[in-house]
Amino acid sequence: MNHFKLIIMPTQIVTTDDLRELKIELLEDFKKLLKEHGGQPSKKWLKSPEVRKLLSISPGTLQNLRVNGVLPFTKIGGALYYDYEDIQKVLLANKKQNKLF
Repeated sequence: MNHFKLIIMPTQIVTTDDLRELKIELLEDFKKLLKEHGGQPSKKWLKSPEVRKLLSISPGTLQNLRVNGVLPFTKIGGALYYDYEDIQKVLLANKKQNKLF
């Protein structure tokens, strides 16, 4: 004879106020994480896909930056690594000022 146990779980209603409170908590957590890392990724060394995503560039553009010596890299085995600080330096060096007059 098979016996089944019926488990009744209480129902919880989520209100828009609950969702708003969750949103505020998440935003505070994100701000705290950004402050802890100074707005930088938690890793010092980034792989090619991470750099491409960070800069919104194609694999070919990243290769051109390497080949032309614009962006320093380190190769270990078959993997290429980029120092986050070097990426920031390249961005700052190529920063353009908008002149109004």
